[in-house]
Amino acid sequence: MAFWTERTAFVTGATGFVGSHVVRRLVESRARVVCLQRDAVRPNVLELFGLRPRVTVVNGAVEDLALIERILNEYEVDTVFHLAAQAFVSIANRSPLATYEANIRGTYCLLEACRRNELVRRIVVASSDKAYGTHERLPYREDFELRGLFPYDASKVCADVLARSYAHTYHMPVAITRFANIYGPGDLNWSRIIPGTILSVLRDEAPIIRSDGTPVRDFVYADDMADAYLLLAEKIDESNGEAFNFGSGKPVQMLDLVTRIIKIAGKEGAIRPRVLLDTKIEREIDAQYLSAEKVTRRLGWRPEIDLDEGLRRTFEWYQMHVAQVS
Repeated sequence: MAFWTERTAFVTGATGFVGSHVVRRLVESRARVVCLQRDAVRPNVLELFGLRPRVTVVNGAVEDLALIERILNEYEVDTVFHLAAQAFVSIANRSPLATYEANIRGTYCLLEACRRNELVRRIVVASSDKAYGTHERLPYREDFELRGLFPYDASKVCADVLARSYAHTYHMPVAITRFANIYGPGDLNWSRIIPGTILSVLRDEAPIIRSDGTPVRDFVYADDMADAYLLLAEKIDESNGEAFNFGSGKPVQMLDLVTRIIKIAGKEGAIRPRVLLDTKIEREIDAQYLSAEKVTRRLGWRPEIDLDEGLRRTFEWYQMHVAQVS
């Protein structure tokens, strides 16, 4: 906590699910936090977490180079967390250009603004496990080729390569995260399997599994994710120019995941998932999970919250806030 006291951190994508948890952890650590907000969406996760009065919010897009330069200079930013992205696979498939603008152009504008600024001391850029694309060998390791081909996946490949390029070409203090699926309180994207399932269960409806239930994914709880971002920034001298995987190492099939949520809700026997048997929905990869051995060995990070405990905490949050968010 002492490391972040009175440091100014700039968070792009701060009003999104992942960004809001990073902001929360920074506020708890007594940092001064500047947030970039593109749209004034309601409900707003920063407001749901009670963070809005405790941060500075600037309206604008990450693709606006002049705006990013102004923010970095006027607020004397020490640390940048670049989390802004168009993060939905289905939207990327329907509208790839908008996804490329936000995820690729937004990344190089952010990095260029940091390159021109002498005050920025650490930059953490969010890539994704989706950048790996499809590999027969599992789990994915950081030295695997980035094979992402579909629009969202390809945009994260580009952002990943751009971040490493700026680090190596200009000797900038940049590190890259490749996270497994992140879950927890405040995710308002009901198309994602965990919040969507919880909402269905709270309404006594059958949760929908759009695939055949067999795809395998890895999940990291939001608190563990936020701790990872701050740790990576704190240890930028040990991580500069590198990408790090963050995962639980305990992948789960989608049918099992949904069944666990139903059990946590105490509705076994009363509710059964509806399996659509579509193995190609939204062109997602069948099996994908990560090795976090590198970050554990190098930086000492490991997840503290297991899946069952994380799902319980997540379910209880939605149970309390469902009227506000649905």
